[in-house]
Amino acid sequence: MNEEKQILIESRNLTKEFDTGKKGVKVHAVNDVTLQIYKGETLALVGESGCGKSTLGRTLIRMLPATAGQVYFQGQEITALTDKEFRPLRPKMQMVFQDPYASLDPRMTVRDIVAEPLNTYKVCKTRQETTQRVSELLEAVGVPVEFLGRYPHQFSGGQRQRIGIARAIALRPELIVCDEPVSALDVSVQSQVLNLLKDLQKEYALTYLFIGHDLSVIDFMADRVCVLFLGQVCELAPRKELFEKPLHPYTSFLLDAIPHADPHLRNSSRKLLTGEIPSPLALPSGCSFHTRCPYATEECRTTKPELKAYGDRQCACHHAGDFHS
Repeated sequence: MNEEKQILIESRNLTKEFDTGKKGVKVHAVNDVTLQIYKGETLALVGESGCGKSTLGRTLIRMLPATAGQVYFQGQEITALTDKEFRPLRPKMQMVFQDPYASLDPRMTVRDIVAEPLNTYKVCKTRQETTQRVSELLEAVGVPVEFLGRYPHQFSGGQRQRIGIARAIALRPELIVCDEPVSALDVSVQSQVLNLLKDLQKEYALTYLFIGHDLSVIDFMADRVCVLFLGQVCELAPRKELFEKPLHPYTSFLLDAIPHADPHLRNSSRKLLTGEIPSPLALPSGCSFHTRCPYATEECRTTKPELKAYGDRQCACHHAGDFHS
C-alpha cells in the first residue's frame, strides 16, 4: 500500500539535542528518528509528555535546527539549506499551535493576524485584496467575517483556534503540523475543531502531522500512528492495526490507559507501568524502555533494538508482539 503513495516529507536518522549549560550534558529530545509522511495522510505522533513529540514536529519543518540527520521535503533535503534558500519552502509547511491563547498576538486584530503571512510573502497586491482573502479564510474556518476588527481576547478558545487554523492555511501549505490543537479546548468544542480539520484536509489537499496524547482523538483523526518513547520510535503502524494488536509493549500500556466508559471495567485487569523512569539526560543502554518493561530480557538491557518492518508496520522491539502470547 505504502509503495503507491507519494512521500511528502521524511526524516533520516534525525536527532535533536539541547544544551543544559553543563559541560557534556545534553537533553536527548529526538533520537535517530527515521520516518515518512505520505501526501494526503494524517500521521499521528503519540507518547507521554516529554517524549519529544513537539520537538520532532518542529525539527521536521525547521522551526528548530536539527543536531544530526536529514529531512527531505518532496525529495529535496532541507536541513542543509540556508534560511534564504529555505524561505520559498516555508509557505508549504505551517503549524497549528497547542495554546490558542498564547499563539495569537493580543495587540493585533484578527484581520491583521490572518493577513500577516499573506503580507510577508506578498500574496496579494492591494489591502482590499488582502482583506477579501482574509474574509474567505475566516469563512472557511467558521469565524464570522464581521469579527475582522476584533482582538483575540474577544473570542472563545475554540474561535481563537479557528483563527490560528485560518492563519496556517493562508499560504495554501501542503503540510501542517498540528501540535495538540484541541488539548487546551473544552471537550464540547474539541469535536467541532477536529471535524473542521478533517474538512479542510479534503478541501485543501492537506497532509497532517498530528501530535497528541488523547488516544480517542488519535483514533478519530489518524491514518497511521507513530509511538515515541524518549525521542525514539517504538512502533509505526496503520491506526486500526495498532489499536487492535500493538506490537510494542509500550504501545500496549498506552492503549490500556484509555479510560473505559463502563465504570465496572475501569479498574479491571488494567496494566500499570512500574520501574525506573529513564532520564533524557542519560539514556539507558539497550532498549530505552527496558527499565519499565515487564517483559525485558538481558538482550533488551544490553542491545538496542532496530526498527524492523512487520508487513506494513514497523516496531523496535526484540520480542515484538510476543507479550500477547
